Parts: sequence; C-alpha cells; structure tokens
Amino acid sequence: MSLDFSTLFLVATLICTLLGGMLLYFGRHEKIRALHWWGCAYLLGAAAVAQWQFLSPHVPEIVVLSLASAGFIACGMVWNAARVFHGLKPNWPGLVLGALAWVAAVVSLPDELASLRVAIGAGIVAIYAALTAGQLFAERRKTMKRQWPAMLVPLLHGTVLMLPIVLAELLPTQRAGASNNVWVLIFAIELVLYAVGTVFVIFMLVSERTVRAHKTAASLDPLTGLFNRRGFSEATARMIEREAEAGRPVTVMIFDLDHFKSINDRFGHPAGDEVIKLFASIVSGSLRMSDLCGRIGGEEFAALLPCSIEEAMTAAERVREAFEGCGLEVDGTPIATTVSIGVAGGPANIELEVLLAAADTALYQAKRGGRNRVVATVEEPLSLEQGRRRAAQRHEPRQQVVVRNAISMGA
Repeated sequence: MSLDFSTLFLVATLICTLLGGMLLYFGRHEKIRALHWWGCAYLLGAAAVAQWQFLSPHVPEIVVLSLASAGFIACGMVWNAARVFHGLKPNWPGLVLGALAWVAAVVSLPDELASLRVAIGAGIVAIYAALTAGQLFAERRKTMKRQWPAMLVPLLHGTVLMLPIVLAELLPTQRAGASNNVWVLIFAIELVLYAVGTVFVIFMLVSERTVRAHKTAASLDPLTGLFNRRGFSEATARMIEREAEAGRPVTVMIFDLDHFKSINDRFGHPAGDEVIKLFASIVSGSLRMSDLCGRIGGEEFAALLPCSIEEAMTAAERVREAFEGCGLEVDGTPIATTVSIGVAGGPANIELEVLLAAADTALYQAKRGGRNRVVATVEEPLSLEQGRRRAAQRHEPRQQVVVRNAISMGA
C-alpha cells in the first residue's frame, strides 16, 4: 500500500495546528510565557506547510518558496522558546536570520540549482534544531538522565533533514529519484513524530519545573524566605556529608529572639513579624554565601557553617551586635532587639541532631546567663548510641542538661 505525500503533510498540518492551540491554551492558563512561543511556532509552521501544499498549483513557485520562509521563522521560535523557558531574552536577529537566508537563496539561485536550495533549507532547519538542543543541554539544573530526551528529539529532527543531503554523493545517479521519494516519505512521517515528540518534551520540562517549584516552596519559610525546618534539615544533611568526605569540621548555631512574646503582646503580631523578618535579613547579610540558615520555630533560627567553632563564634557575635544595634521602632517607640545564641562545633562525621542538641544546650545556658550573649560548646566524637542519647536530650526538659566546655561572650 502506498502513502500519498499530500495526505501525510495534511495530517502533519492538522496535528501541528491542534498542538499549537493546546500549547497556547495551557500557556495562558499556567501563565508560562515559553508555551506561548512554542504554540505560535506550531501554528506558524502549520501555516507554512499548508500554503506549500495548497498554493503550489495556483501561484508561481517563487512565491510559494518565499512564503515558506514562515516555516524557518517557526524553527527560530522553537529555539527562542527554549531560551525564554530558561529565563533568557529572545534572540530577535536569530529569529529571522534563517528566513532571510532562505529568501535570499530562493531569489538568487536559478531553477537548475533547486537541489542546492533544498540543501540550504535543510541546513537552516538543522542549525535551529542544534541550537535548540544546545539550549536545552545548557540547562544545568537537571541531571543528564532527564536531559537526554529533550536534546534527542531536536537532534534527530536535524539528522533526518541532513542525512539525505550527506548521502546524496554516495547514491548512484539512477537511484537519485527513487531515493528522493523515500526521503520525502520519511520526512513527512518524521514531521508528525517530531511535532508530537516535541510537545511531550515541552510538557516534561514544564512538569519538572512545576515539581521543583513546589518542592522549593515546601522547603522555605513564607515569612522570611529562609529554609523552614524541613528544608534546613535536608540542606544541612547534604552539607555535613560533603564536609565529612573532605574531613572538615562543621558548626551549628541556634538563635532565639529574647522576650519575643512581650513584643507581640505590647505591639501586636504584625510588629513581631517585622522583627522576625528584620532578624532574618541580618542573619543572611552577616553570614557567608556558603553558610546555611533557616527558621526552625516561631522565633528560633538555626545556621550551619562549614568552619571551625572559633570562626563561627565571630560570626555569631557579629549577628548579635547587628541585631542589638538595628534601632527598630514602632510608632516612635523603640523595641529592644536582642538575641541569645548557642553555638556547637564538632568533628566532620558528627550527626546534625547531635550538634543541634549541643547548640540547644548552649542556648539555654546563654539565656540563664542573662540573654543577649553567645555561648559555645565543643562536641567530641560520639558513638552511635551516645549520639542518639544526645539527640534525644533536645526533647527533654532543659533543666536536666549541663553545658560542657562553655564559652560565653555577650553584653
């Protein structure tokens, strides 16, 4: 059974139109700008194929070929959609450069060099396909396992276009006509598969980004923008593992805003929220980019620093002084902003819960010592059973805990 080329290209046109409309709908619904680019590219490509099929018998060939430049703009839009999806600006010159090169080839090359025009057109589409694949490959936030389908689809599309041109020199002259028919058939089928495969890749990328956004939102505190308890635990576990492999020590700090309940009682919860946001900004500005910090309770914050306890003590004192001297006022009334800080350092292979328990103990000592001060303790390497007992102490009454090797710094 033979397949009619016109029927295949008609099917491709209808599929592209349907998929383009679907992409535009979801782009509007989800407010994703890149989906608008992809949707318009599909519709423009469908229009280019349709005019080539339906206008060819009725208008001069040069007009049909010139109008086919819309298809190259559609290819440029697919590439720019990948750029927009990854947060880059559209490349407007690159969008139309392929179409201009095609029109120049159509106008300047005689009919005797029609095969050269075909080669130029295929080369333009292949270049856009390679640019699209390269843009998707440049996205470093995904693993290679998730990258390969996004890169493979445009690369295969470019390969199908260029392969007959590369093999043309190897085929005997008498078989050229039959070979061209075979490749036209293959290209028509591949065009349908490419349209469907590209939409699959698009929705895969959008789905992964949505999942990542929800996961990020679940790990952040909405008031301060810092990690919440869950996000802090996950991030610090990765850092402790990385530092342990390098044999470097880590230090944990726990911050507790002094007399925070009285601030809420006197000035209201909005004022308390402002105090929490102010402290979060002070902590973020006082620590290094490599340090991790999060809000693990109402007025309780924590930080993990990949450094010695001496360096952490200096950073903690810097935070304490900055918060004390911030000069916050509500309706002209100054608010006393002080913080008590517990610091705990330990060897590279220490568990996070052990460090948090030790820092919590040091924090309690700082509050008993008059608040607005920094107290530190150094943890020695513990056995697994000792680590479990120490972590459990964090949930027991604080009066039962005694700080070892405490260092006190404060006002």
